[in-house]
Amino acid sequence: MSLLDPKNWQSHSLSGPEHTVTEPATGDSLGTVRLATAADVETAAETARAAQAEWARAPHFVRAGVLRKAGDLFAAHADELREWLVRESGSIPGKADFELHVAAQECYEAAALASRPAGQVLPSEAARLSYTRRVPVGVVGVISPFNAPLILSIRSVAPALAVGNAVVLKPDPRTAVCGGLSLAAVFAEAGLPDGLLHILPGGPDAGQALVADPRIPVVSFTGSTAAGRAVGEAAGRHLKRAHLELGGNSALIVLEDADLDAVISTAAWGSFFHQGQICMTTGRHLVHESLYGEYVERLAAKADSLAVGDPHREQVHLGPIIDGGQLAKIDGLVEASTANGAKLAAGGTHDRLFYRPTVLADVGDRTPAYTEEVFGPVAPVRSFGTPDEAAALAAAGPYGLSLGIVTRDTARGLDLAERIPTGIVHINDQTVNDEAVAPFGGIAASGTGARFGGDANLEAFTELRWTTVRGDVATYPF
Repeated sequence: MSLLDPKNWQSHSLSGPEHTVTEPATGDSLGTVRLATAADVETAAETARAAQAEWARAPHFVRAGVLRKAGDLFAAHADELREWLVRESGSIPGKADFELHVAAQECYEAAALASRPAGQVLPSEAARLSYTRRVPVGVVGVISPFNAPLILSIRSVAPALAVGNAVVLKPDPRTAVCGGLSLAAVFAEAGLPDGLLHILPGGPDAGQALVADPRIPVVSFTGSTAAGRAVGEAAGRHLKRAHLELGGNSALIVLEDADLDAVISTAAWGSFFHQGQICMTTGRHLVHESLYGEYVERLAAKADSLAVGDPHREQVHLGPIIDGGQLAKIDGLVEASTANGAKLAAGGTHDRLFYRPTVLADVGDRTPAYTEEVFGPVAPVRSFGTPDEAAALAAAGPYGLSLGIVTRDTARGLDLAERIPTGIVHINDQTVNDEAVAPFGGIAASGTGARFGGDANLEAFTELRWTTVRGDVATYPF
């Protein structure tokens, strides 16, 4: 039985226009969904609020059971969900399998949150019991992007549900199925009660309505820094919490003692995985001057060896860019970079939405593809002479998401990392890593810190309530 038969898509009740679900590799239609309007957000928020109270009162093992079942279903329906991830988001099958694995793990980890100790007993000056308790916020709004649609939706949806909230999810319309409707289908089969999860694919108007709705006190947003600023500003005006996981331009530092035989594969993965459409993508390769020439040559050769094509019908390393607008941005940044003196060592060409993995050498502070987030398969390479220079280059710019350092001396790598502000550090690895058990998030223009994973989930989707209990009514000198 199909989990995601278009005839059963749960978007028929939305009031916005119909939207064609498109396969970027071919331009073919995969079906249609109806988009959400601001009025649909209002209806969903009210329904979610009404359903949430009973869910919050449910025994922890009931909520945990639903989450565990959902995790099992991501594995049980892996073949069907993989095909949607490949065709709708342009993922290669291996990347789709990674998303499915993480989605299941997010559900299993969230199930454990349901029985996590909920507070602390506090000392008190008075003769009373004093304690804190974590309570659900009520309704959580989630806005997720197209690039890793399943992971970037489930990592907020699962923990929010586990601790007793309802959720209104607005996936990117370009990945409305694998980033939205797939979650609805899985949780429905897992036994989640009606009214607790609402899928509202839509545009900026639906997102603005979600952030503004007074019944949604917490918003979890993943997307561009520009959009995140707008979400944060609006949330501040409405006195609600916004957890923002935004863009990045992450650096990979290759010290002079690095083994190039091992590094190049790591470096290529960091920049070219999923066509570079990952917030943690290695956007800056900082290479010691003694290795620089050989590094550029080897990375360019690796880029030239990678197959680009339709991941549903061919065995390829890179699939298509999500749409023409994103491809135009990538191509424009590469052209502007070469016009500013960067050397095109590999790539820089495209056929329809298939952009070749690209290596840029001789980049500097005025190279657009080096200073800006490209969100495409582009690897700008720059040399440095000393660790001080490497630290300064890596710390430059507005972002602070992920950092990779390659060295045979791990203690030296850790010492260098201490000098570079960033939310995530990987020694002897590239910048793209994610695990359900690990706190995830960036600083500065990359977001508001670790808001996902482990204990961060508990803080993100609950309020801390202080309660005191006396045996007798308190008296005062009035």
